[in-house]
Amino acid sequence: MRARAGTPRGATAVPFRVPRALIAALLPCAGLVLPVAVSAQAAHGAPAVKHRLTKPPAAKPRAVKPRAAKPRTPAASPAPAASAAPEEVSPSPAATRVADWIAASGDNRALPYIIIDKQAASLFLFDAQGKPLGRAPVLIGVAVGDDATPGIGSKNLAEIGPAEKTTPAGRFLAKFGLAFGRERILWVDFATSVALHPIPPGAKPKERRRQRMLSPTPDDNRITFGCINVPSAFYSKSVRPLFLKKGGYVYVLPDTKPLEAVFPLLLAQGSVNSAAP
Repeated sequence: MRARAGTPRGATAVPFRVPRALIAALLPCAGLVLPVAVSAQAAHGAPAVKHRLTKPPAAKPRAVKPRAAKPRTPAASPAPAASAAPEEVSPSPAATRVADWIAASGDNRALPYIIIDKQAASLFLFDAQGKPLGRAPVLIGVAVGDDATPGIGSKNLAEIGPAEKTTPAGRFLAKFGLAFGRERILWVDFATSVALHPIPPGAKPKERRRQRMLSPTPDDNRITFGCINVPSAFYSKSVRPLFLKKGGYVYVLPDTKPLEAVFPLLLAQGSVNSAAP
């Protein structure tokens, strides 16, 4: 018998066997398993039975159910802002011309002033330096006209006829003073009983003064006996603090008269502008 390489001559070759326990311990490291159990004969030294090594079956992927998409709640759209006042309008050419003249000439004598545009039913407020501070709708006399009826300041309201209910045009030095009921109001022209104040609490509901003031057009803003009604908040927050101490000027633009007839100094301003290079 031919001896195996590495075996002493005359010695009987003993086959080398790896313990099965060692094999069983090493197979999982290689990713293999031994599915066939060791029989009792092999455990007692019986000839080993060749087993086929198999890889463990690949795990089947778990089917994942798609989640139902949650309905997206649409964002609430912002509510449109409620219209609390008539749409802003630009000053008329007449109001712009008077404002430019006052600012250039200093006709307001370092006092705050107001321009009333009767045809547009609008008020424009300026501080003593001529800076615009705001605009507001106004209510004015029922009758179209630029002159007050003589002696109207001494009449009771019940004695004033429809044609006499005018808001006179002109330049007035307005100051706060007492009125009926000991209330302090801004007198535009005390002699003709024309004042600037909010809508009086005693106004008749059928006159719908508030609705007229908030309407988008000036066509229905003629309703008073000649006084100038302004929004209450605008009066208390803007007009009153500005005029309370020293007063100020109120420029009322005409309905029918030429602008220069009411404000003659505009002619001089026009001459200066035309002479400028």
